[in-house]
This record gives sequence, C-alpha cells and structure tokens, in this order.
Amino acid sequence: MGRYVSGRFALRISDRDGMAYPYNEMVQEWTGAWVHISEYEPKSPLLNPTNHPTDAQSLEHAKPQVVDSTVEVGLIGIAANNFGALNETATLSDGSVVTVKSMMPLGIQRPSKITKMQSFTGNVTVSTS
Repeated sequence: MGRYVSGRFALRISDRDGMAYPYNEMVQEWTGAWVHISEYEPKSPLLNPTNHPTDAQSLEHAKPQVVDSTVEVGLIGIAANNFGALNETATLSDGSVVTVKSMMPLGIQRPSKITKMQSFTGNVTVSTS
C-alpha cells in the first residue's frame, strides 16, 4: 500500500467558510465537515441525551383495601353576616341633610347578627373493592 505525503505546503478549503487553510491545521467535525481548528465546534451534549428512566408510579402487586366506611354528608355552615346597609345622615356644605346607606361593618355600630344554617341529608355508605 502506498504512503501519504506530509502536506507541509498543501492547502485545503474549509467546508464552513470556503477559505484556504494549511492542510495540517484542518480537523474533521462530527458532521463530517473539514474545518480549520479556529472554526471547530464540538458536538453539543444535547444531541446525545442520556437515558433517564421515569419514576415508579404504582406497586407491582397492589391489593385494594376492602373496608366499608360510612361518611356523613350534608353539613353546611354559613359564616356570620357582618355587613349590612345602615341609614346614616350627612350634612352637606349648603346646610341640607341627606340620608345615605352605609356598608360599614355592623360590629362597629351595633352587635352583628349571626346567620347559621345546618342541613343533614343522611348517610352514605362507601365500599371499595
């Protein structure tokens, strides 16, 4: 088999920019292109992602719980009604008196009226199997 010459005086055209560079300063990229060592770009690690297995989501031999339970359904609670419309009088700059409705909290001027409601609809039996 024949031998190759050293290429001391040879030039090679870069595949990236089309300029002539010394043959000994050319390198081949992972894409197969021959470029000058100043233009060389290594392969991005994002192009070869590593395998990251997913997390386990369930048991291999799972058995559901077989216990009946009774759940109370239907308790409804309504909080205290702390706001209401109060009639207040205001005197304007011309001396006339005007009655306006205020949305002040009732607890400031008079004790608040508490509203409660309870409702029971019955019992529900839940069975898992």
